[in-house]
Amino acid sequence: MIRILLVIFRIATHSMRRLVVVATFGISLHAAASAAADEVVVSGGTGYKHYLVGNPADVERKTTGLIVLQGGGDDVDENFIRMGAKGGGGDFVVLSASGDAEYNDYIFGLCRCDSVATLVLTSREAASDPFVVSTIRNAEALFIAGGDQSSYVKFWKGTPTEDAINFVAAKPAPIGGTSAGMAVLGEFTYSAFGKESLTSAGALADPFAPDLTLERDFLGLPAMHNIITDQHLQERDRIGRTVAMLARLVKDGWSAHPHAIAADRETAVHVDPATGTAEVFATRDHATPYAYFMSTPQRPQRCERGQPLTFRAVNVYRLSPGGSFNLKSWRGQGGIAYTLSVEAGVLSSSRGEIY
Repeated sequence: MIRILLVIFRIATHSMRRLVVVATFGISLHAAASAAADEVVVSGGTGYKHYLVGNPADVERKTTGLIVLQGGGDDVDENFIRMGAKGGGGDFVVLSASGDAEYNDYIFGLCRCDSVATLVLTSREAASDPFVVSTIRNAEALFIAGGDQSSYVKFWKGTPTEDAINFVAAKPAPIGGTSAGMAVLGEFTYSAFGKESLTSAGALADPFAPDLTLERDFLGLPAMHNIITDQHLQERDRIGRTVAMLARLVKDGWSAHPHAIAADRETAVHVDPATGTAEVFATRDHATPYAYFMSTPQRPQRCERGQPLTFRAVNVYRLSPGGSFNLKSWRGQGGIAYTLSVEAGVLSSSRGEIY
């Protein structure tokens, strides 16, 4: 028996749409074709919930590739304006492992899309559900919310959901993520399987610290080959841990010359996967609207378990809105180039300031 737990009517702040929430357990309820386009219907199955605003019927629209990498914090409106346009105004899907439909009204008001749906997947079983998989595959734009990237790796890796995400990216269609969602979009991922979030101090003191956990062979976005990402960079003083993760990728034999893209909060990198051209966008008046493109010209001088890291001359290119960077040539325009070095766990910069 279906138990209707809650029905709420409210007026959305920027779209004035009526919201209908129906939480269910033990049975999948998918948006009926008769549902009005101005209603949000929430349904669920085993291990997931589905929230929809707009047209519940699937549409097919011509799409163009775009990769959006936001470093967390307040969302950059331009992310969803551009993703909606590149997605042809089709169906926009948000993926998460926690929360509810907080993105739906916000994105719907920006993207000029046929619909916006949020799927909250809380188990590996849900990641194989046929409705979940088809909803993702049918998306014209896909965005992975923030949260805990260890849940994304744990619940999605090696499942049809992972395949569906890669399918959308290969159409090509716009795909993006913020914070934990950005973390999983590179070929290499800081998987956050440790007890605590990895700090720069801990990673530089011991690049094999228990909290420095890495993953590969998860999502396969061709433009993000040989790249690891990092987020909340200056806000949480993380550039040291980014350097340590690059050192580990070399030491572990995963890449001879890995790259990193790191962004501060409220800052997003938009990548055209066809050309490799990247631009930076940020929220208005954000004090540190910077993205950092990092490369490793040599092996670390010392990267051993239980020993402080020594890694010299890591190349950094800091980019702000108005500049550009090309991922294929790994060169930029309109930014600042410098190097970072680590000596016995102490980080220094060729320009004085590490950021």
